[in-house]
Amino acid sequence: MLSQTNGVMMQYFHWYLPPDGKLWQEVSARAADLAKIGITALWLPPAYKGSGGGYDVGYGAYDLFDLGEFDQKGSTRTKYGTKQEYLTAIRTAQQAGLNVYADVVVNHKNGGDEAEIVQATPVDHDNRNHAVGESRDISIYTKFNFSGRGTEHSSFKWNWHHFDAVNHNTFVENDNSIYRLQNKQFQTDVDPRHGNYDFLMACDLDMSNSEVRDELLRWGKWYLKETGVNGLRLDAVKHISHLFFNGWLDQLRADSGQDLFAVGEYWSPNIDDLHRYIANTHSKMSLFDVPLHYNFNRASLQGENYDLRQIFDNTLVQQQPSLAVTFVENHDSQPLQALESPVESWFKPLAYALTLLRREGYPCIFYADYFGAHYQDRGRDGNTYEIWLDNHHWLIDKFLFARRNFAYGDQYSYFDHPNTVGWTRLGDREHPQAMAVLMSNGWGGKKSMEVGKSNTTFYDLTQHIDYQITTNEFGWGEFECKGGSVSVWVEA
Repeated sequence: MLSQTNGVMMQYFHWYLPPDGKLWQEVSARAADLAKIGITALWLPPAYKGSGGGYDVGYGAYDLFDLGEFDQKGSTRTKYGTKQEYLTAIRTAQQAGLNVYADVVVNHKNGGDEAEIVQATPVDHDNRNHAVGESRDISIYTKFNFSGRGTEHSSFKWNWHHFDAVNHNTFVENDNSIYRLQNKQFQTDVDPRHGNYDFLMACDLDMSNSEVRDELLRWGKWYLKETGVNGLRLDAVKHISHLFFNGWLDQLRADSGQDLFAVGEYWSPNIDDLHRYIANTHSKMSLFDVPLHYNFNRASLQGENYDLRQIFDNTLVQQQPSLAVTFVENHDSQPLQALESPVESWFKPLAYALTLLRREGYPCIFYADYFGAHYQDRGRDGNTYEIWLDNHHWLIDKFLFARRNFAYGDQYSYFDHPNTVGWTRLGDREHPQAMAVLMSNGWGGKKSMEVGKSNTTFYDLTQHIDYQITTNEFGWGEFECKGGSVSVWVEA
């Protein structure tokens, strides 16, 4: 892997990017500039063909071996471009000094080519261990023939034996029941919600089937060799046997000969769930700090009523920082999406300062927070909404500059007031300059903090405050910030 000192990942997509096939070209065009501002890795969206062809965001996984190379599902390219453009984007990013992480969806498949008639039992949505009817014949699209690809890259063809459950039955119109297939059992080493959260959507892969595990291993080895990516973002891990990932990651790392980075999406606001998963996977992967995201969400909604001293309470970055990938927003939490829990725009600069300028965690910047976004979609209430997401790139660039040049060495925290908190970084031998960060969700204020530099002048990098301050003979300064804002003080 390329160097990740003070590394920063960028999630280089959001849900509502236009389906124009141009994202891979955009990555190539912007890679050098992204590296220059301090991004060190790009998390790219799923690159393989989804059931929606050129319109699919990528999570409706159809053919993992089709990276925009074959005419399938009405399109050769994916939503983001062709295979060659994808490979070019990876090489260009790496040549600019960026690591590239691939999004991996191995929980389910969608868009089968032929239907099969299978015996299955309907189960309760809220308790998948409980049958809600007798076993019956159902018609399900579980044959994946990949006629556009044939046997190139892989001759494996999927059928119902490779799945344990589905949520469709063409014999019944608008049927959204969950059906456990004949002689199949749900995995038990998954999230315990709903009695058993093995099933999430579409055709759920049966990880107890050796043919499934063998094919996913063949695919993983092929994908790493074909693309040369530096790491993996693993989708929906709480629905997948952790025993599968333990063996799969070990074998991929051994086969590729690289220290393959992996981060899992275990979407739960409960920190105990994340600790349990990390223990079960023997720390083989990092996890996204979902509890921290929800703290940001609550803080942004409650304003000055939120106690900022609690912003890191019950979070992964607080309790297992070496495995925490911190984020403010992502494609699932953005407005009108399945896990909608947006962080209000006014608070995002504070949240990004909390992730980018402290010592702990591996921060991830969301594409729509950096570039902005505008889209329309239907909400849960059935009404259509127009969404505008502000771009925060000017301040994020300032934070990245500060992270790259000042965020080193000892860290002193001053989380001693419900509405105004701060911290300092004292620098190290290679980066001797100090930094002080102060933020407020109330009326603003001042705080005396130690920076270890006596009689030294500091200025506010964010330009929110236009005068300088000077520390005293003992290396303490009275730093200031405005209300609902953050200031980053660095040596003049």
